[in-house]
Amino acid sequence: MRSKLAEWQLALPLGLAFAALFLAPLLLLVGVSFYNDEKITQLGVGSWSGFFGDAFNYKVIVDTLLLGLKTICTTVVIGYPLALVYMDLSPRLQKVLIFVIVMPLLLSVVVRTFAWIVVLGREGVVNSVLLGLGIISEPLKLLQTELGLVISLTQIEMPLMLLPLISVMSRVDPNLRDASAALGASRWRTLFTVILPLSMPGLVAGCLLVFASSTTAFISQTVIGGVRLIYLPLVIWQQALVVYHWPLAAVASLSLMISVMTVIAALSWIGRRSGGYVNG
Repeated sequence: MRSKLAEWQLALPLGLAFAALFLAPLLLLVGVSFYNDEKITQLGVGSWSGFFGDAFNYKVIVDTLLLGLKTICTTVVIGYPLALVYMDLSPRLQKVLIFVIVMPLLLSVVVRTFAWIVVLGREGVVNSVLLGLGIISEPLKLLQTELGLVISLTQIEMPLMLLPLISVMSRVDPNLRDASAALGASRWRTLFTVILPLSMPGLVAGCLLVFASSTTAFISQTVIGGVRLIYLPLVIWQQALVVYHWPLAAVASLSLMISVMTVIAALSWIGRRSGGYVNG
C-alpha cells in the first residue's frame, strides 16, 4: 500500500502539469465550440452544423489526411533504405550518419522551410540542375504545389522516421541475417521475412510521428503550399486570427485532432496486428 502511495505521489506533479497544460485547454476548446456566434454569447451547435454542413470542409479534411499519408510513403521509401545502410556501416560511420540525421533538428522548422523556397523556386537549385542537364526546357512550378510541399515535408520529417527505425533495427541480431543466408534465402527474402517484421515497431512509430507532424505543419503548409493549398491548420488560423470566429476555429481544431487521432489509432492497430503475426 505504501509503495503504491509513493508511486502516486511521484506521478502527481506530472499529472497536474498534464491536466493544466493539455486537458484544461482541451476542455475549454470543446466548450467554445458549442457557441453559435463569434461573440461567444449564444450556446448551441450552430458552429458544428455550419462546419460540417459545408462540403468544402470535408475536402479540406481529406486533403490534410492524404498529405500526411503521402509524406509517410515518401519518408518510408527513402528512410528505410538509409536504415538498412546504417546496419552495414562501421560504428564510426554510424555515428556520422546519426549526426547527419539529427543535425536538421537543431535548426528551426521556419529556417528549413524557407530554405526550401530557395531550392524549389523557379531559379532554385532543382530547376537550375534540370535546366543545365537539358531534362526540361522551362522551369518547373514546384512552389505552391502539393508535390513541392511533399518534397519539403519529406526532408523536414525524415529524422522522425529514421530515429525510431534505426533505434529498433540496431537491436536486430546480425546473426539472424547470416542464418537466413545459410538456409538459402536470398537478400530480398531475408529483408521481407526477417528484417522487415523485426523492424516493424520502429517503422510504425516513425509513421505515427511523421503523420502527426506533417498534418499539423502549419508553417510548411503555408509557406510552401501558399494560399492555393488549403489544409485544416490554415482554416484554423483564418477562423481564429483573421475572421475571429473562435467557435468555428474550435470546431476545426477538434476535427483536426479527431481525424488525426483516428488515423494514428488505425496505424497503431496495423502495427499491433503485424507484431502479432511476427510473434505468432
